[in-house]
Amino acid sequence: MQPNPLSEPIRILIADDHTLFRNGLRALLNSIPGMVIAGEAATGEEAIAQAAELQPDVVLMDIQMPDVNGIEATRRIIHTSPHIGVVMVTMFEDNDSVFAAMRAGARGYVLKGADQDEMLRTIRAVARGEALFGPAIAQRLMHFFATPPAEPPALFPELTGREHEVLELIAQGHDNGEIARRLVISLKTVRNHVSNIFSKLQVADRAQAIIRARNAGLG
Repeated sequence: MQPNPLSEPIRILIADDHTLFRNGLRALLNSIPGMVIAGEAATGEEAIAQAAELQPDVVLMDIQMPDVNGIEATRRIIHTSPHIGVVMVTMFEDNDSVFAAMRAGARGYVLKGADQDEMLRTIRAVARGEALFGPAIAQRLMHFFATPPAEPPALFPELTGREHEVLELIAQGHDNGEIARRLVISLKTVRNHVSNIFSKLQVADRAQAIIRARNAGLG
């Protein structure tokens, strides 16, 4: 089955555990020409079963649902019926919720405080097989991708650059003589670095230093 070309009424399944919200959404959509309510669900399991049985064009899915949450319900609906368009209609606008919904296969994301035009525009777009996210969510996505990733914390910031190099070679299993040759420094200097490393990392010997270094990804 292909996405609704909009020559026929858009069949909608409302999945939300709040009766008052379902009633309001039903009243709104029933007043819009070209949209019909195919069914309603109050739990995640009901949404999955209703979607499989009724094969609506669009599912309006809340995230926080009893039994099975809206994200998992969306994933299961899309897995069995990939032609169904799911729009998340929720109060949650944090990045984790938005990206979890996208990974599950949702093609729309509308906040419950959105106006009527935004809701209808999203339903129509998703019914055509498109993806559409409300302005608030789109702005959040743009900010997320425009923000450079945070620098990972430095490994063992208490060590100097040279001590890092020595620790890396220790983690690779090299003895002091080999470290001295590789870094072109004296054996005495290597011993001083090793002593400083043991002190700063609060380890008793080379074996403990190797364990600390390898656990941190060195070597």
